[in-house]
Amino acid sequence: MLAIFVLFWTISLFLVLPFGVRTAEEMGVERQPGHAESAPHSFSFGRAALRATAVAAVFFALFYANYVFGWVSAQDLDWLN
Repeated sequence: MLAIFVLFWTISLFLVLPFGVRTAEEMGVERQPGHAESAPHSFSFGRAALRATAVAAVFFALFYANYVFGWVSAQDLDWLN
């Protein structure tokens, strides 16, 4: 179960990374030479990790509830037969 949660967490991290990102222009500060225009002004891994944990917990809870109650089984996903 821990390995499955880690997979959900990793996917969730990539899902939440683009949210809340502000460029130097949007923050009203001068862009440093050599930085891309789209580069984030600052990055908080803690905030991204917290958001990813919340999203992963919801997805994992749905996964576990489906495992316990059997809402969708492998046979339900077999559309070819």
